[in-house]
Amino acid sequence: MPLRLLLVRHGLSSFNQERRIQGRDDLSNLTPEGHDQARRLGATLKDVPLDAVYSSPLQRAASTTASLLAERGGQAPDTVFEDGLLEVDLEPWAGMSIDELSERHPVDFSTWKRRPLELELQRRDGTAYRPLVELMAQARAFVRQLTERHPVDRDATVLVVGHNAILRCLMLALMGEPDHGFRRLRLDNTSLSIFNLRPGDQGPQIQIECLNSTTHLQPLPDRGKSARLILVRHGETDWNKAGRFQGQIDIPLNDHGRSQAAAARDFLRDVSIDRAWSSTLSRPTETASIILEAHPSVTLTQIDGLVEIGHGLWEGKLESEIKEDWSDLLDTWKRTPETVQMPEGETIQDVWARSVKSWQEITSALKPDETALVVAHDAVNKTILCNLLGLTPADIWAVKQGNGGVTVVDIASDPSQPAVVTCLNLTSHFGSVIDQTAAGAL
Repeated sequence: MPLRLLLVRHGLSSFNQERRIQGRDDLSNLTPEGHDQARRLGATLKDVPLDAVYSSPLQRAASTTASLLAERGGQAPDTVFEDGLLEVDLEPWAGMSIDELSERHPVDFSTWKRRPLELELQRRDGTAYRPLVELMAQARAFVRQLTERHPVDRDATVLVVGHNAILRCLMLALMGEPDHGFRRLRLDNTSLSIFNLRPGDQGPQIQIECLNSTTHLQPLPDRGKSARLILVRHGETDWNKAGRFQGQIDIPLNDHGRSQAAAARDFLRDVSIDRAWSSTLSRPTETASIILEAHPSVTLTQIDGLVEIGHGLWEGKLESEIKEDWSDLLDTWKRTPETVQMPEGETIQDVWARSVKSWQEITSALKPDETALVVAHDAVNKTILCNLLGLTPADIWAVKQGNGGVTVVDIASDPSQPAVVTCLNLTSHFGSVIDQTAAGAL
């Protein structure tokens, strides 16, 4: 197991409830509902051993940490309170309601919502500063300090409890700071995000196991006023289980894969679904059909552009078999996948081009009040999500997609803004907050 980071936003605070700007000031408290949210997350994490616990010292985060750990039961390391986890400094706005802020400072508020890195404010002492620029520097320093204390070549699970903006900045620092990344992410109160860090040739290799899971509170985060897409990876096949490169050979679901699809169906049973698309291969088609048993009026449309990557001569083979004839190319695929042409198959850029094109065709067909189900494959989902997160074809290993895992993407109501990855790779409907699905060959 790698270094695992459990990133948790604090529970509902009094200022959250009142829709007031909190920032770095310690003016708001954790509400009774916030304590309950923390306890419910603690119960979810009760079987996850912790090697270290870090928290912001602000009381809404510190109280969340205390309630979470108390509910877990058992032993936990002493909490270390870190100023590196303090929330963004919005000193001139602290305590204002959102409505008051938008009325009194419409230009600055619009900049914060649309181009947050460009926002410049003035402290009470008259000095000008850029809040998000400062926060990104703080996040980089915290990540550097954390990995010095917990090297990525040693197994450890670390709980980090903080705030909305600083946690998003930590994630962006881990992800290499993608363009417009701050507005591509969403973090709800007591949401759980899991990042795995492993040794790499050029620093830690990052894997996003899940983002913004609130399944201890409700299946999916609340939706806004725009179109929503639910992206699912197909259930397990025998080749996933064995670790064979599957690609475009039409391997069906196994019995466990069908049970995973049924679990996803039950997980999404009360979620409104208006439209549905899948790859033309049988494993995502059957997964989608099982999910749609709870939505019998929805018609499934198949798209060739969502078909899995063509592995060419590697298809049907185990990694050990591929290593015999393509050892160097296999190593390159693991290190720099964007440089690899599969023998008689595709490149990751080929998959990126057709999968993103298909995704855009689907989104353009949706009305603002519609929710669509899209069921595809590991590499296809990874390329779509890398594109949505502002990453590149070189980053496909940064996104985990478990068999039957559920991801939610909300289209921004402002066309100038990127879509939001509302949550990613939810697999708790299989009984564990940690993704325990078969890794497969990709």
